Amino acid sequence: MNSPEVSVIVPVYNEEAGLPTLFQRLYAAMDAFGAPYEIVFINDGSRDRSAALLREQFERRPDVTRVILLAANAGQHMAIMAGFEHCQGEIVVTIDADLQNPPEEIGRLVEKMREGYDLVGSIRRHRQDSAFRRYASRAMNRLRERITRIKMTDQGCMLRAYRRNIINAINSCREVSTFIPALAYTFAMKPTEIEVAHEERFAGESKYSLYSLIRLNFDLMTGFSLVPLQWFSMVGMGVSLLSALFVAFLALRRLIVGPEAEGVFTLFGIMFFLLGLVLFGVGLIGEYVGRVYLQVRHRPRFLIDAVLETKPRKHTAKHAATAPAAAASPVTTDLPAEPKP
Repeated sequence: MNSPEVSVIVPVYNEEAGLPTLFQRLYAAMDAFGAPYEIVFINDGSRDRSAALLREQFERRPDVTRVILLAANAGQHMAIMAGFEHCQGEIVVTIDADLQNPPEEIGRLVEKMREGYDLVGSIRRHRQDSAFRRYASRAMNRLRERITRIKMTDQGCMLRAYRRNIINAINSCREVSTFIPALAYTFAMKPTEIEVAHEERFAGESKYSLYSLIRLNFDLMTGFSLVPLQWFSMVGMGVSLLSALFVAFLALRRLIVGPEAEGVFTLFGIMFFLLGLVLFGVGLIGEYVGRVYLQVRHRPRFLIDAVLETKPRKHTAKHAATAPAAAASPVTTDLPAEPKP
């Protein structure tokens, strides 16, 4: 693989049922496009036969295929980061393995990049998701834009294209948890977006639970802005002022009316509200402190079990300038006897 123009990054987690169709469509689309390319698959600790299928595909197309086998599940964004650290293309495209984003759309993103943009995002046209997912996504998009000032029409679509300088900048960041599209937007000088097709999931179920989506949005909100803390400080000051006024009102009422017990439940209600507000604040502060704690431990973000490739990637001066210090784990360029399923 000599200096491919396009690198396609595909994180894979328990996608055994859909991988044969993905291989068929993805390689056909890239062959038809005609640009020199490589495809980097990252097996994110799958528990099914995904790793075995990726090995078989590597043996079929070793000239344009690289497979990274992570030792354990690290999450979609960390799997993509592993792909970023091993790809060589000047244009890097990320795409999910579930075929909701058609591989045939990759060529449109690359053509847009050739117009001089350094980041091309995508907007899902006729999104094939549940109504709850669509409305929740729109609400989070609006909230994210207000908090972070990062303008992404469709933050949940991972079909995106990045120029090499953006990838190098991302690789230089050693964040334990991050949201890659938002991080890329902070480095991009000339970003744009295009509409892309969206299909129903080909096989299997979504790997994102409600908890995972909440965690992902916490990463997005707390990783790129201090606005949540500032908002909470303002709310705390407002509640403190109202509480002081209410205490003064109760003291004045006691002097005028005398002792009374009718308002005891109102006081309980106010107390529980204030306790809930305090707990929320503690949790919010804990989120920021927890991120700092995870960062300062300097533990590896992911562990690589093996890398299947025909030859080691080139460490040019251009890439070495921002290459991460110390690999997370030893990497081999030989085929393992039995990759972890």
